[in-house]
Amino acid sequence: MNDLSLLRAAAFKTELAASQRLMTRAGLSELEALSRTLTHSAGVAGLAHLLAERAALRLHAAQQLERRAALASAARTRGTGAGKTAWRAWFDGSARPNPGRCGIGAVLEGPGGVRVTISHDGGYGNSSEAEYLALIAVLDAAVAHGAHDVLVVGDSQVVIDDVNCPASACAPSLREYRARACALLARLPQAQLRWIPRHKNSAADALSQRATALPLPETTEC
Repeated sequence: MNDLSLLRAAAFKTELAASQRLMTRAGLSELEALSRTLTHSAGVAGLAHLLAERAALRLHAAQQLERRAALASAARTRGTGAGKTAWRAWFDGSARPNPGRCGIGAVLEGPGGVRVTISHDGGYGNSSEAEYLALIAVLDAAVAHGAHDVLVVGDSQVVIDDVNCPASACAPSLREYRARACALLARLPQAQLRWIPRHKNSAADALSQRATALPLPETTEC
C-alpha cells in the first residue's frame, strides 16, 4: 500500500471531504492535502499514532465482520438440517397461589428421538423458585444424557437474567438456586440459555400446571 492509499484508508468521510476542500482552496495534491488534514486530526499524538490507531480499528471491524459471517453461516447450516443432532430443552415452573404449591415442568429432546419429560411437585415457594427448580431439573437431565450442546429455553426473564448476570448482581433470595443451576451449566460447556415468549413454551408450561394439579404426596405420621 502506497502513502496515498494508506492515508485514504485511514481517513474518515469527513476528513476526506475536508482534504478535497483543501486541495481546491490551496492547490495541493491529494497526498499533501490528506497528510495535512490527518495531521490536524492527530493533534499532539502525531500522524504516525493516528495511522496506527486507525489501522487497529479497521482490523477490529474486519474481525467483527468475519465473526458475524461465521455465525450467519452456522445458522444457515443449522437451517439445512446439519444441526438437527443438537439437544434442546424447555422449562417452566408455576406456583398456586404465588407463593404456594410449586409445580415444575420441562422437556429435553435429543438425537435419535430421545425425549425426556419432567412434571412433578416442587414443594412450597414462589414462581421464580419454581422456575429455577424446573431449570435445575432439566439441566440435571441434560447432564445425565451427555447433552453438552443443549439449547435451554424458558419464558422466565427473571431466572434467565439472574443466571446470566454476574454473581455479585444476582437476587439474594435466589442465590442458592442460581448456584445449583450454574454448577450444572459448568458441566455442559456448550449449553446456551435463552428467553422465549410464553406462547412458545406451551409444552413445559402444561407439564408444570399438571404437576400442581396432582394429589399431594402422602405423609407418614409417626
